[in-house]
Amino acid sequence: MSLDTLLLYALASIALAITPGPTMLLALSNGISGGMRAAAWGIAGASIGSCVVITTVALGLGSLLAASEWLFNAIRVAGVLYLVWLGVKLWRMPPADVGAALAVSGVPPLRGRLALLRSLAVALSNPKSLLFFAAFLPQFVDVAHPQGPQYLVLGVIFVCIDTLVMLSYASAGTQAVRWLSQRSLRALNRGCAVGMWLLAATLAIWRRPG
Repeated sequence: MSLDTLLLYALASIALAITPGPTMLLALSNGISGGMRAAAWGIAGASIGSCVVITTVALGLGSLLAASEWLFNAIRVAGVLYLVWLGVKLWRMPPADVGAALAVSGVPPLRGRLALLRSLAVALSNPKSLLFFAAFLPQFVDVAHPQGPQYLVLGVIFVCIDTLVMLSYASAGTQAVRWLSQRSLRALNRGCAVGMWLLAATLAIWRRPG
């Protein structure tokens, strides 16, 4: 792949990464409720999910999802239900001063493994991501050369960019803890919950192109 192709892909990946999505909202919420440690676990889960999705596309399984109406709808319904449930959890989750306020109140802080599993489940239960990458990544692959190494490079670039953006969201959440009142933090966390519900509604009515 040429340098121009990689730069164009990097710019497109940045535009995709900064668009608010469920993993970004989770990074922000994790930063508010669990601090950077919990957020880092969540980011790791989202990154693992992205690696799985990109590997699936590289193996050609994205075309299977595109061709199977039943499989697509099964994953879509699962994704909708999970986002709705996750929104309820975020709505009820109390904010914390990087875990300290929760410890004082006797409420356990968000655990790292739970944050990882939540983000991983979100990343894997959205068929839109798989179909998007199935249409997006091949545009930057030179079929005249071995495709495996190219998908590896493209995957590493996207995951690195996506991780940096999620770290920015999580950092914004931890900074909000320092500057905002508990009432404002609760409102921000519930805003993330509403965002999850809106994304669930979008996924519920979304249909495959073509």
